[in-house]
Amino acid sequence: MSGQQRRGATAGLIMALMAGHGAHAADEGRLLATGGLVGIEGSAAGALVPMAVLAGLSTDPGWDWIAGASHLGLGDFAFDSVGIAASFDDRFELSLAEQRLGLDFDPGAGLPRRLRQTIVGAKLKLGGDLIFGHLPQVSAGLQWKQNHDDALADALGADQDHGLDAYVSVSRLLLDGPFHRNWLFNGGARLSRANETGLLGFGARGDQGYDLLGEVSTAVFFDPHWALGMEYRQKSQHLPGIDESDWRDVFVAWFPNQRFNLVVAYADLGTIANRRDQDGLFVSMTGNF
Repeated sequence: MSGQQRRGATAGLIMALMAGHGAHAADEGRLLATGGLVGIEGSAAGALVPMAVLAGLSTDPGWDWIAGASHLGLGDFAFDSVGIAASFDDRFELSLAEQRLGLDFDPGAGLPRRLRQTIVGAKLKLGGDLIFGHLPQVSAGLQWKQNHDDALADALGADQDHGLDAYVSVSRLLLDGPFHRNWLFNGGARLSRANETGLLGFGARGDQGYDLLGEVSTAVFFDPHWALGMEYRQKSQHLPGIDESDWRDVFVAWFPNQRFNLVVAYADLGTIANRRDQDGLFVSMTGNF
């Protein structure tokens, strides 16, 4: 099955799940858009940056689920991710994601033209609230990453094919803020040694330390269904002679109802594996059920 066919099948599966199981989130729950999207690493997030919110919108006790898929076409690469996240009582979240990076060029020496990794995540709400009270919502998370195609990473000098990221996120939704709009603010700090989120391995031979990285995102809601925002994510610099850029995007998010979200963004990933000017259109959709 081709990459395009896999993306189409994934989209169809998510739409079917939303049609058959969307009532739980739609009938009784939190404010529209406050359950986040499925980010590129599986957890409730924006597009590139995780948030302190947990997956789902229901206030009922028990489990809530979200599933999503995204695609980013770049100059020399094609990035795809699929993920699912579940939260329990709006307190604890588990997530699972798969990322694929396709190379539109031959790296030579028999190296693979497709890179793949699996990410297993967990997130715990530590306190505060997204909207009410004096403190914003604060959550801590872990992401275990396993690279399944590490020949290219090894050739570039990566130390390992697996790694663990730890992060803390703080999120607040300000109601009736500037210009009488609702504003979302999110910031986080991450400990990581992942190269290109782990798709190019972890650390480097002779450099096995962790970096402290910042992540921020914000969005303004023009009405309950439409938002305009941006994200910025710092990246590690481990691989010798390989320039790794910070990531940024500007996005428009559409929330037609509590079952379905769609994000379209212009994403600038800078330089990847010394290939410059890697930017393009990012599309992501999430279903709540």
